Amino acid sequence: MPAIVLVGAQWGDEGKGKATDLLGGRVDYVVRYQGGNNAGHTVVIGDKKFALHLLPSGILTPEVVPVIGNGVVIDPAVLLQEMAGLESQGIDTSKLVISANAHLITGYHVTLDKVSERFLGKSKIGTTGRGIGPTYSDKIARLGIRVQDLFDTSILRQKVEGALVGKNQVLVKVYNRRALDVDAVCEELLGFADTLAPYVQDTSLLLNRALDEDKVVLLEGGQGTLLDVDHGTYPFVTSSNPTAGGACTGSGIGPTRITGVVGILKAYTTRVGSGPFPTELLDADGERLRTIGGERGVTTGRPRRCGWFDGPIARFATRVNGLTDIFLTKLDVLTGFEQLPVCVAYDVDGTVCTELPVTQTGFHHATPIYQNLPGLDRGHFRCADDRGPAGQCPHVR
Repeated sequence: MPAIVLVGAQWGDEGKGKATDLLGGRVDYVVRYQGGNNAGHTVVIGDKKFALHLLPSGILTPEVVPVIGNGVVIDPAVLLQEMAGLESQGIDTSKLVISANAHLITGYHVTLDKVSERFLGKSKIGTTGRGIGPTYSDKIARLGIRVQDLFDTSILRQKVEGALVGKNQVLVKVYNRRALDVDAVCEELLGFADTLAPYVQDTSLLLNRALDEDKVVLLEGGQGTLLDVDHGTYPFVTSSNPTAGGACTGSGIGPTRITGVVGILKAYTTRVGSGPFPTELLDADGERLRTIGGERGVTTGRPRRCGWFDGPIARFATRVNGLTDIFLTKLDVLTGFEQLPVCVAYDVDGTVCTELPVTQTGFHHATPIYQNLPGLDRGHFRCADDRGPAGQCPHVR
């Protein structure tokens, strides 16, 4: 049976949570395979709005088993707070499964993230300051703390001591901060062990057995294709692989088991944080998209930068992810514009490029080439709830 990957095909915030929720009744497992609480999904059910940061969107569907895969980095305090918040609203979180191999975000990761961004000044990346990058750095440097380490005090202490040898040097001598105490860090982490223990499993084994039993597994990425550390607008990217290939490494499912890749695209383009954005609108049209579309980050609350739809980016995302389907969101936000400019190519220093420029410099210099399409009005839309014209339906703007 299928393992389906759901990816953001722009810079994130495309509406992946809504897509997952709509598919929820047709799948058995929803797996978050990368990122941390620097990403967010908003799902609206009835008159309730749920903002999810670490938990997979499938947590809101009673029949679905939500899984946090090994590719995710977890701030345990944030995770437990998010679970408690859902429980208080009547959402059962007891079916959650957490990979024993997922890495933990510690207090020193958050501290290093914040001070290093301030140190960079105008050259800052625009991180959320939640310790995601430093945690992935430790993972690659083999200095990371994994969920399973919470259940062996000796191993945990050994790993924390090893990590703090260099980090305390940096905190004290570079950033003029106080050194961190090994005992205090271990005590804080061990405080989460008993609460998390019932949720921890070998998720790779769980998911592969589920596929063997004809279950449907949906793999849900955070952020978006252009924020991928390998394929995005580096260095203004996240620290993991939101692209479809990351679904395999972040979940322990082999690539031959993936049967479909759904790309989520907004009908316009947004991004949060620093970095190039060829179609960005710094005028009244950009503010109109931001206001009508409710474009603020789910995790940070930062206003999103807004621009017209970017065709080369969509083409790139289709190729890199091997998209089999496209899910277009927020088309209704474009109602009322007399014309809808769509970027079909770039002018890069006098050369027309229909694909993304090869170099970072080329992308910074890219000027959009637009094709104007006729505008939309409310009559173009129908609502699935009442099957009538959108102009008569309160669910469509």
